[in-house]
Amino acid sequence: MPPRLRRSYRFALRSSFMITVIFVLLLALFLLLFNAFNWVVIIVTSFLLFPISFTVLQVRIEKFIYRRIKKIYDDVAMLETSSIVSGPITTDMKTLTEEIGKFAKDKRIEIDTLKIREEYRKDFLGNVSHELKTPLFTVQGYIETLLDGAIDDKNVRRKYLQRASKGVDRLIYIVKDLDLITKLEVGDLNLKREPFDIIELIQNVFDLLEMKSAKKKIILTFDMEYDEPIIVFADKEKIQQVVTNFLVNSIKYGHTNGTTEVSVENLIKNKVIVRVTDNGEGIPKQHIPRLFERFYRVDKSGSRSEGGSGLGLAIVKHIVEAHGEKIYVESEMGVGSEFSFTLEKAKEKQLAKASPKI
Repeated sequence: MPPRLRRSYRFALRSSFMITVIFVLLLALFLLLFNAFNWVVIIVTSFLLFPISFTVLQVRIEKFIYRRIKKIYDDVAMLETSSIVSGPITTDMKTLTEEIGKFAKDKRIEIDTLKIREEYRKDFLGNVSHELKTPLFTVQGYIETLLDGAIDDKNVRRKYLQRASKGVDRLIYIVKDLDLITKLEVGDLNLKREPFDIIELIQNVFDLLEMKSAKKKIILTFDMEYDEPIIVFADKEKIQQVVTNFLVNSIKYGHTNGTTEVSVENLIKNKVIVRVTDNGEGIPKQHIPRLFERFYRVDKSGSRSEGGSGLGLAIVKHIVEAHGEKIYVESEMGVGSEFSFTLEKAKEKQLAKASPKI
């Protein structure tokens, strides 16, 4: 039962007044017909009839509605019966209507949520099946070919074993990412927060991806010269994973001879925002809300010529949120995409503790 219904006696008051008026008028008419009209009788009757009518109506209506309200709440299992007061309740139909309306709205939201989760579950299982099936079948195919006689050819044997090994590596990569994202989702990943220079970290990632970006002739650059370090307080290894993922994706899906630009801007007093902007093909708007889902692909063809586990952005999102920060994405087809996330600046006492390291 909802908290005690708001007391409203208007219905009983109006009904009692109407009963009293009609009865008194009929009594007066009856007395006039028999020449026995008496004002005292009229007034006394009015004063007695009104409270009696009001009491009877109020009690009866309360009990009548109470039983039905109780049955409604019992039927829909909105609350336990023990929470319904045993005494009479007041008759406020507006409150009752609001409560039932709220219940119906909540149920609709619950049903919609369950439908969304069911669709997500189907997509997830389908994607996991696809991601695991591809390297498994690849490994199986090479091994069966070797068993069928190709093992006798030294060159073929080596080549096929190397390809099978790559398939196994991909399986291990997917399983490791699944294990990591599971830990992130259940909060079982301990973050080793420390002060570090985010500019230096980004430059290190640039250096690591130099050959990869050179193959597609994509330039990795800052938006400006950063002469001073920008010290943030976070898990350095995990944040490097975030930056690496964003830059790798910008290289994968960027245009040849393109540019990926990184900027670090002050957001508020104790926050900075890291932006990774490319001039690639862009992402259709309908896909943006689901980009951070596990195994979700903008390209529905099922091919993954670029490799990867399909869990990168999901892991990135969990890492950023594990830090208590926000992640954003903006994209326009034919123009490019921007992925960004916030970080906390290191405080003076944190800098003091870590000053020998920095």
